[in-house]
Amino acid sequence: MLILAMNILIAIGIAIGLGIVVWILVQWLSSMQRTIEHTNKSLNDSMRGTTEAMSRRLDEAARVIGALNKHVGEMSEMGRGIRSLQEFLQSPKLRGNIGEQVLKDMIGQTFPKNSFHLQYSFRSGAKVDAVLKTDAGLLCIDSKFPMENFTLMHRGETEADRNQAKRDFAADVKKHITDISKKYILPEEGTMDFALMYIPSESVYYEIATIEELMDFSRRNRVYPVSPNTLYAHLQVLLLSFQGKELEQKSREVFRLLRAIQKDYEKTGEQLGVLGRHIGNAYNTMSGVSGSFDVLGQKLSKTQRFTGKEEKQLEE
Repeated sequence: MLILAMNILIAIGIAIGLGIVVWILVQWLSSMQRTIEHTNKSLNDSMRGTTEAMSRRLDEAARVIGALNKHVGEMSEMGRGIRSLQEFLQSPKLRGNIGEQVLKDMIGQTFPKNSFHLQYSFRSGAKVDAVLKTDAGLLCIDSKFPMENFTLMHRGETEADRNQAKRDFAADVKKHITDISKKYILPEEGTMDFALMYIPSESVYYEIATIEELMDFSRRNRVYPVSPNTLYAHLQVLLLSFQGKELEQKSREVFRLLRAIQKDYEKTGEQLGVLGRHIGNAYNTMSGVSGSFDVLGQKLSKTQRFTGKEEKQLEE
């Protein structure tokens, strides 16, 4: 019986131990499950935040790429516009019209209308783009735009092509200088003994300015190349001379007025002198008359003292 009771007690202890172990395992598993769930939640939140951040960055990248595509499109359009302008400028007549219009605007904005002429005609029938009226005569300005060979100078495929284009460019410029010198430097028609060749492109002008042969040729023919910037400087100098002339004319007018005022002053002074003399004479006359009147009054006063006898004698 004792052995049986002990076995029962041992079985009960084992059962209790197993129950405790099972309970501990259940608690541990529950804790592990909660930990796993918390970890999964944290991972999900982190992944969600990361995904949202990546989405925002992708959206921003898409906007940036869209903006870049737009700018690339604008630059492509600008490139097409530049090519169209280059094709447009291939026509010498169109280039000439542009140069003439720019020259017209620059002169028109700088000088009063009565101080210049556009498309001025000479007796020969030749027309110069613009003339400025100065005291020394008419200053002729003609626009030239030698572009073809200038472009070939920089875009020729071979060195030989570029050198040939440079020689042709120099020949074009010399021809323009010669034409201006012969057609528009005409002192017998009131022009000055030199003229200006207006070149609308700064790059073309500086190419000419760096070729010593062309500059010497222009000085000999008294035709001086100018660009938009240098022409503006020339026009400012001429404008100052016009303003100085206008100031001189106004000064002369002021001096004429001052001389007229001086003459009026002298004339008024003479008249005041005459008036003073008349007033002096009138005063002296008045004094004489007043004295005579006083004497007359005194004589009348004496008559009041006459006696009857004296009055009778006076009557007789």
